[in-house]
Amino acid sequence: MKRIFTLIAIFCVSLSAKAQFGIGGGGSSVVGKISGTVIDSITKKPVDYATISLFRSGSKTPMNGVLTDDKGHFQLDNIKAGKYKINVSFLGYPTKTYDPVETTASKPDNDMGELLIAPSAKALKEVSVVGQAPLIENRIDKIVYNAEKDLTAQGGNATDVLQKVPLVSVDMNGNVAIRGDGNVRVLINGKPSGATAASLSDVLKTIPADQIKSIEVVTSPSAKYDAEGSAGIINIITKTKNASGISGSVSGGVGTRQNNGNINLNYNKNRFNFSANLGGNLTWPQTMTTVFDQTIQTASINQHNLNNTSNETKRHGARGTLSAGYEFNGFNSINSTLALSDGGFNTNGNGDYSIQDFNDPAKSIDYIGKSTNHNKFSGFDWNLDYTHKFKKEGHELTVSGQWSHSIIKTDYTNLFTAKQPSQMGNNNGENNEYTAQTDYSLPINKKLKFEAGGKTIQRRINSDYNIFSVDTDGSNPILDTENSNLYDYNQNVYAGYSVFTITLPKNYSVLAGFRYENTQIKGDPKTPYASGSNQQQLSPFTASYNTYVPSLTIQKVMGTNTFKLSYSKRIQRPSLQVLNPFINRTNIQSQSVGNPNLAPEVSQTVELNYNTFIKSSVLNFSVYYKNTSNLIEGIAVPISETVNGETVIGTRTVQNNVAENNSWGASFFGSVNPIKPLTIRGSVNAFTYHPSVYAPYVGSINADALKTRLQYTMFGSASVNLPKDIIFEAFGFVNSPRRTIQGSSPSFGIYVFGIKKQFDDKKASIGFNTVQPFAVNKSFNQNISSPGFSQISRTQFPFQSFGITFSYSFGKIKFNQQPKKNINNDDQIGGDQNGGIGGAPAGGAPTGTRPK
Repeated sequence: MKRIFTLIAIFCVSLSAKAQFGIGGGGSSVVGKISGTVIDSITKKPVDYATISLFRSGSKTPMNGVLTDDKGHFQLDNIKAGKYKINVSFLGYPTKTYDPVETTASKPDNDMGELLIAPSAKALKEVSVVGQAPLIENRIDKIVYNAEKDLTAQGGNATDVLQKVPLVSVDMNGNVAIRGDGNVRVLINGKPSGATAASLSDVLKTIPADQIKSIEVVTSPSAKYDAEGSAGIINIITKTKNASGISGSVSGGVGTRQNNGNINLNYNKNRFNFSANLGGNLTWPQTMTTVFDQTIQTASINQHNLNNTSNETKRHGARGTLSAGYEFNGFNSINSTLALSDGGFNTNGNGDYSIQDFNDPAKSIDYIGKSTNHNKFSGFDWNLDYTHKFKKEGHELTVSGQWSHSIIKTDYTNLFTAKQPSQMGNNNGENNEYTAQTDYSLPINKKLKFEAGGKTIQRRINSDYNIFSVDTDGSNPILDTENSNLYDYNQNVYAGYSVFTITLPKNYSVLAGFRYENTQIKGDPKTPYASGSNQQQLSPFTASYNTYVPSLTIQKVMGTNTFKLSYSKRIQRPSLQVLNPFINRTNIQSQSVGNPNLAPEVSQTVELNYNTFIKSSVLNFSVYYKNTSNLIEGIAVPISETVNGETVIGTRTVQNNVAENNSWGASFFGSVNPIKPLTIRGSVNAFTYHPSVYAPYVGSINADALKTRLQYTMFGSASVNLPKDIIFEAFGFVNSPRRTIQGSSPSFGIYVFGIKKQFDDKKASIGFNTVQPFAVNKSFNQNISSPGFSQISRTQFPFQSFGITFSYSFGKIKFNQQPKKNINNDDQIGGDQNGGIGGAPAGGAPTGTRPK
């Protein structure tokens, strides 16, 4: 700890020498306004609808423009400090020029007063400048998918949009992966959400697609980013716009699978901006059927378990944000955002269960089960950012703070007529996360830029898990102290980083950095029951480890061709779901337990990337090698135990650092326009899975698991711009089965068609989307096997849907996006992305699948 405090002290002293917070200096962003009133020099009356054009002083290219109102008044907002030229023109009047018109950082507003113009016979034609962002952009450190330009994304949720992003895949349960690796950190507007920490896949299903502006994918993060997330980072940018004036939009969709709506309002005047957004969705009841087939054969056990279950699920979700910011002058600004989320799903199920005991046929039995499951999650994320700019352009200091609070509640009842114990349970999980961060940026000269920062994340997680034994009709609940659990988990992260960006001759550039992180963990199980206490006798545990994260990117630009070679190191910290040593017997035939002795996964990736533009086409190729040590996976082993006088046979999955994995991969994505109205896009990512299993676990797996496996994801889409503002689009994707040490998870693929008609100068639209129009259900098969047992899960889930979408935008706006440095907690993923804190499986079926 002394080294940590010494590092922070040195960093703060160095900053204090730079951060003089008085006024003075340049490098300001959009900070002021230029205003005035146009008057006819003869009649002395105001001239309405005159054209005001803004130029850089001495330039001939217009930067911006407005029309005067009915009183001849005009105002140009969001003006950066500098010297400008103002042209005033109107039909029948000669153009009058004012040059220079100056604003400064200390006096950002310039009221020009009355501007007199004299009539003549000359006129000025209006000039319009129109720009449009591409659907996919490749930047030096990320790939950007501009979702707001995708018509088939309307009417869905964030999961539907992520399925179309290059290099990203989403399975049937909503688990997200980059290049097949599920250890992904997902951010919303550059910040983590407390809700996603508890249940990422569920939260993504509550965010309407209409709220999403773009999605950024970072495959090789620099040392500037948190070290967590071995696969990379996904950043979801919502439609909170920095726009001059008042604007807004209303959108939504009604369909056979789900319904959603979104309202967006933006206000920006001079140096103040405010935005509000509210969206939500609601699914119709959807029924999932599962066949669970398990065979256990050991020296003492020879048993076959067969379960047929059916679960009906209803989902709902809502998310709202309020954002406000103010620029005091050219040097100091403040921004704050409050995001609220609420959602959940309810499941009702029933099943037929069969146990065949080959050693003692008299113990074979058939019975039935019934289950209910109520899941709710909610929370808020509040952040406050202060930015101070210095004299030099790009020289700035940002101080940020954030509080994330989330809760997840699960109540379930599993009733069985025989063999398995009937039980009720409730789990209340609470997560508070406090973050403080400082970022400093200094362009030393035109060739060298220095960045540094410090950060701490303080996590406080509490899980209160109560299990009750009940009669077969759900009556007479009795607290099961052995299987109930109260657990507190603390995690503190302290980090510091420095990054250099170097511009070299011949269009070379280098991005080099180093990051240091210290992680301290404490798990504290409680014994809240006065008599008997918690019979599992869990012990407290602590852990502390240091992480050193170098990063390097070398880029060469040759005309429209860009070559990039990068190296990155990442870690994957185990979270509470995989650390908690509590044995979860919610599903008696498929139990699970965490491991407090887990070490973090460590991955190192080397990637060579090539990007080129050919006219309107974009092509991107990558090859990469990735080594992951201390791979965390669950190993299932057969067990036999006595519960309430009944012998129960099943499996127990224990989390361990089981292997080292070496993976080679290649990816491609491209966008081409063979003819003007047609755009075709596609992406392919293929990679190998080749684990070297550590010695203690060799006996728990089949030799087949050691083979090299090729896995892939593929995506393709086409869009056509038809006459009369009609757009048609189709897309589809397929993901191969994902390998694990003991088996494979299901493959997944869908196809979608959409058409949209735009009205009122593209301010309004109505569309039609359909998913899987020719097949009602999709099948998913999961296989797990090891010496002594084999397990197959076959699931069918309805994906077919038909829906109508609509949108309407209002207001007159001018866009001027400003990049902001905010908190990025790019860490803390563990276990299944589905899981809440100690959450129970839906429906009582002994399988890890969850309905979408």
